[in-house]
Amino acid sequence: MKIAIVSGKNEGPTKLNAFDNALSDAGIGDVNLIKVSSMLAGNTEICELPKLKAGAMVNCVLSEITSDTPGDTITAVIALAIGEKLGCVVETSAANKNLSDMIDEAKNMVKYMMNKRNVEIKELKVEYSTTTVEKTASVIASVVYLNEEIMEG
Repeated sequence: MKIAIVSGKNEGPTKLNAFDNALSDAGIGDVNLIKVSSMLAGNTEICELPKLKAGAMVNCVLSEITSDTPGDTITAVIALAIGEKLGCVVETSAANKNLSDMIDEAKNMVKYMMNKRNVEIKELKVEYSTTTVEKTASVIASVVYLNEEIMEG
């Protein structure tokens, strides 16, 4: 299994436009995202995001938050752990919460999931996006599941 980890942030005239702009900033704005739960195959390989086919149906785990409250600091965090047998992904997002606390929370959640499954963690990654809202902003962090069907070329 191959995955890419992406994040993005942006402003827009509406919440929907801000979210769409954040997806585009992350490189996943021209595809249809299908939110899946949180499991990875064992020994999953993390890759750079390839060029995706416009309109492709793309599985992902998505953390996102949008706010139209100027001055809010919004953050989306995703953490993943990969073992030999399987891997797990968690997401969290919040407004006006300490970034290091959010990262610790995500790491603790994914470690717990792996521990409950008795799987030793070989690799642990965290990705996040954070911004202070000017008018209307959105941040996203995502694990994108890759396959030949969705990639250009």
